[in-house]
Formats: sequence, C-alpha cells, structure tokens
Amino acid sequence: MNDIVHEPPGGHLNIPDSRGINFFSVDPDLARLLRLYLGENVYQALEPQLDLLGQRASDELDAWALSADHNPPRLRHRTRRGEPLQSIDKHPDYVALERVAYAELGLASMSHVPDAPPPLVKYALTYLFVQAEFGLCCPVSMTDSLTRTLRKFGDASVVERYLPMLASRDFDALYQGAMFMTEQAAGSDVARVATRAALETAPDGTKTWRLHGDKWFCSNADADLAMVLARPDGAPSGINGLALFLLPKTLPDGSRNHYRIIRLKDKLGSRSMASGEIVLEGASAYLIGEVGRGFHQMADMINMSRLSNGVRAAGLMRRATTEALHIARNREAFGRKLIDMPLMQRQLLKMLLPTEQARSMFMQIALLLARADAGDAQAAKCVRILTPLIKFRACRDARRVTGDAMEVRGGTGYIEEWSDARLVRDAHLGSIWEGTSNIVALDIARAVKREDALEPLRDYLLSLLDAARLPAQSDAALRTTLDRACSVMARVAADGDDERVRQVGSALYHITTAVFMASEAMRLAPDFRRLAFSHLVLRHKLLPADPLAVSPEQDDAPLLEALVKGREVSLALALQVLPAGGSQ
Repeated sequence: MNDIVHEPPGGHLNIPDSRGINFFSVDPDLARLLRLYLGENVYQALEPQLDLLGQRASDELDAWALSADHNPPRLRHRTRRGEPLQSIDKHPDYVALERVAYAELGLASMSHVPDAPPPLVKYALTYLFVQAEFGLCCPVSMTDSLTRTLRKFGDASVVERYLPMLASRDFDALYQGAMFMTEQAAGSDVARVATRAALETAPDGTKTWRLHGDKWFCSNADADLAMVLARPDGAPSGINGLALFLLPKTLPDGSRNHYRIIRLKDKLGSRSMASGEIVLEGASAYLIGEVGRGFHQMADMINMSRLSNGVRAAGLMRRATTEALHIARNREAFGRKLIDMPLMQRQLLKMLLPTEQARSMFMQIALLLARADAGDAQAAKCVRILTPLIKFRACRDARRVTGDAMEVRGGTGYIEEWSDARLVRDAHLGSIWEGTSNIVALDIARAVKREDALEPLRDYLLSLLDAARLPAQSDAALRTTLDRACSVMARVAADGDDERVRQVGSALYHITTAVFMASEAMRLAPDFRRLAFSHLVLRHKLLPADPLAVSPEQDDAPLLEALVKGREVSLALALQVLPAGGSQ
C-alpha cells in the first residue's frame, strides 16, 4: 500500500515518509530482548509473525488506523422501522483492524487457551500492533482481562457458558469484553458507586440479579460482555458493600438485555473506538464471586488493564521514536542529515531513554506475571507493585515523547495526514484511564504499606545485580541508589505522605528500570548499549546535577552518536557516562 510519490523537477521532496518500513526490523533491540527473555526456541517460532506484523503495522494497519481515527463510530438508536434496537456503526477499516487483532493474532484469547504461550508473546505482539492502532487495544485488553477475572472468580456454569466465545478466534463467533465501572459522582472514588443490584425471584423459583444505574464512561460500549460494579440492596456503604457482575448484551433467548447506550463520547484520542454512557434499566447479570468482594475481584481486571496501558505507552513511544529516527536519518538541513547534528542527537536521546525504560519494564513484568500465576509469591508481590509503577510513569512519559517526536517532523507533523498528531492525542489517554496519575501513585504506596510488596521487589532487583556481575563502579552506583529509593519509598508509604508519593514513585521506577537494563546489558555483551542507558537514567533521573554546570572535558558525543544510530556500545563508552561519585 505504499503511495507512489513523484519527485518534483530539480530535486527531491526532503519529506521522509516511514510508510512501508518494517517496525520490527528497524528496531533491532526488540529482537535481541525477546530472544533473551523468551529463549531461542520460542523466539524462533515467533519471529516470522513479528516480522510480518512489523511490516503490516507500518503499512496497511497504519492506513486503516488513520482512516478509523478520521471516521469514528456512530450510534444508531433505532432501526429504519423504528425498532429500539441499538447498534454502533463502525468504519470498515476499524472492523478490518478488529479482525487482525482478535482473529488473526488472537491478542484477547491467547492467554485463555490450552498450552497458552508465555504472556510476553502476547505483549510483544501488542507492542507492535499498537504502533499502528491504539484505540482498539483498549477493547482487546478488556476482553483479555475480563476473561481472566471470569476464570478466577466466576461460577463454573457461567465460565462454561461464556469462555468458549471469549477464547475463540472465529471472528463471527467470538465475544468482546468491557468494564463498566465509572459513574458521574464516584469517578476514582469507587466506594461511592451507586448502581444498584436487586435479587429477584421468579414464580418458578429462579433467581436473577437486576442492575439499575447510570455508568458514565463505558469503553467498547457495545461489547458482548461487561464486568460491572454495583451495590446489592441491603449491602453496606463503601467498598465493602460492592459486588461484581457479568453483564451480557444478549439474553439466552436472543433478546437484548435491559440497558441503553445514551450517547457516544466525542474523545480527544482513541477516536476509532466507541466509548459511551449507559443506563441500566433492570439489566440481567450474573454475580461474580462474593458480595462485598466486588472491588477486590475487579482490581485484578483493573491491574491487567493497567499493565496493558503500560505496554501501549511503550509501543506509542517506540512508534514516535521510530518516526523521529527515520526523519533524522533521511532529512537534510544546512548541508547535513539531521541525525548528524549534536542538538538533534540529544533530542533523540531524550526520546530513546524513556522508551527503552518502558520496554524493559513491561518485559520484566510479563516474565514475573507468568511466575506469579504459577504460584510464585515473590513474583506476585513484584507484579503488584510494578504494575502501578509502569502505569504511572510510562504513560506520563509517552505524552512527552510523542510531542517531542512531532517536533522533529516540524510543521508537517502537526498535520492530521501523518501519525504524529494521532500519537499525541492517544498518548494522553494512558495517564487517565484505569486511574489518573495521582490515584495510581497512591496505589504504589498502598502496595508497599498494605501488601508488603517493596521488599520482594528489592530482593528481586538485588538478585539481578548479583547475577549480572557488573563492573564494580556500576554495581555500587545501582545498589546505593536502589537502597536509597527503597528506604525513602518505605518511609513515605508508612507515614502516609501523599504529597511525596509521586516523587518517590518516579524514583523507584527509574532505579528499577536502570537495574533491568544493566542486567540485560551484561547478558547481551559485548554490546553495552543498555548499560549506557542504565547509567544515563542514573545521571539524568536519580543523581544530583547542577543545571548550570558545563563540563567540556566530558565528551559524550561518541556515545550519543552510537545510541541514536543504533551502533554497538563498548563497555568503556558505557562507563564514561556513569556519573562520578554515583556510588557515594
């Protein structure tokens, strides 16, 4: 689907276009890390699919995504005969994207079939797919996490009824999922949920839960199944009075359930996907788990959605960085390629660093998630704290990285024909949905104070450092900074110092990713690019710095050039950017 460009007489356009490049092959670190974490056999089996998806993501999928973004879904309340049968009209290009994500790739069902691959396989494919289309990844993630929650807490008969459709890759038969939680008065204050659940008994003795209420923000509004928080009649106020329900769109007799989509939201980003307001009018639903445990059960679904948010933020940053690198390598100004200019190299590095941090973070969480689901208590604690960490920091970083990448393209990047504006709009979603930054930062402290997740994470990070056998100065700097970050985090959480939780949460994220990247570097030697990234995190994110200090004697130009041009980095070059006194 590459556009044919006719060069103007007397010269070329000097407007680089990435359409048609392969997002997988132009990102060699992705292959190296997946080979490292998945093992050679799993990686070799997956590589052809990654290569194909990387090509499609920059080509037809990106073209469909642009079209779907410009042609958002529309709600039809009635049929042409006046029947009150609501439907949402989706653009054909969005439906084509759905077919790829749900049926061809199986992103929503992959973890719920026999002999499921490791979670990292799903997240690696999502990481590439989201570089083309962001909005659809929300329904995909909710379908995946709804299925997980249903399997963990649902009654066996309900699981048996719906799991086959949720785990299907038959596009005409599969079910999509959603999460209807937000209310106008409640928002992030979930304890104030007012939606009511009434248990009715039919003359034949059959008992049915009926839901009544108004849900304010329901993404994937026409999903086949949705998890809903409601308060059963007679239940106490607050969190402990909530219950979790599974709401089907269609009843067993084929009729539509008793709820209405009032309108669709006109959103800043993720415009391709339908979010709406829903009124429940005695809708039939299935109780999931126990009354009073609803929020705690839904928290598992929320946490998996938060992890997906982090993966999507990492993918958006990588797409933005790939665009910026492509432009810098191919655009000329003042007689030079942009990528050869020192100022541009520094701007690219500011995009590369948070992009690589988020990538290492989501890969490590995926590995720990597999161990946690197999019963590893330490891994479960690590997942518990790392999930809000990546949701909090990576989603905020994506807002800045996508904006900086737009600037690299210049005025053209501000035009909606290109991907830049869409990436910027989409990036602002991650730090809002599934908890705003303040709410998620507080959840980091809650994981420390109430669930004792900090010490297991510290022990895990120390075990990575023990195994890495880093150069002495790198090892000392990372251990000292880790000790300080954990000590401050523990004190802030214990004291309930909410005003400091964002600051120390960011510090914990930075030292965690620095350890991850240093560990990766030693396993990828003799290429020490990731050790250089680790040292740069210490230097720019964690250790004291004088913003007015100029050190002409420290020439880091060779390292900057190597990093932005994707070249191998020697150990000596990586050590050069480790701040002096970093281990003190």
